[in-house]
Amino acid sequence: MLSDSTEAYDRGDKFAAYRTMPTFQEYVLIDQTRPHVEHYIKQSVNQWLFTEYDDREATVTFASFAAAIAMSELYETIEFAEQVDAGSGNG
Repeated sequence: MLSDSTEAYDRGDKFAAYRTMPTFQEYVLIDQTRPHVEHYIKQSVNQWLFTEYDDREATVTFASFAAAIAMSELYETIEFAEQVDAGSGNG
């Protein structure tokens, strides 16, 4: 799961290092503050397919091994803090 303290590293230098590994095929970033998953699947050298999931009814399916997980299961025990829309002020 992505944390505030490691998010930039996970998206940047860490993913860049993993991409240098010839056998590395998939990279998944799971947000811990809201239902959001970023899934990268290697298509060829230097080419990655990016899929983003925000719908709790969606299913993340892995290409490099036979597995899938529903977003609802992934976040089943997580209670998110109520997010306030900055554009909906009361006054």
